[in-house]
Amino acid sequence: MTTNDEWLSIHDAAKLSRYHPESIRELIRQGKIRARKFSIVYQVDRESLLSYLATAQAKGEKRGRKPTKSQK
Repeated sequence: MTTNDEWLSIHDAAKLSRYHPESIRELIRQGKIRARKFSIVYQVDRESLLSYLATAQAKGEKRGRKPTKSQK
């Protein structure tokens, strides 16, 4: 049984993670977070998102654009 608290809109997932909504969509496409689609609207599994964020932080992954060769 699921409750509404277990599923987040893309916008709410972006606010919680501080990621851009398009980054959340990309994580869904890559299969890194679990989501379900109702009509044209995706809902993100909260536990899946929090697990991904913890794993990314533990790995030390940096958010944002990667530096170009000229910036190194």
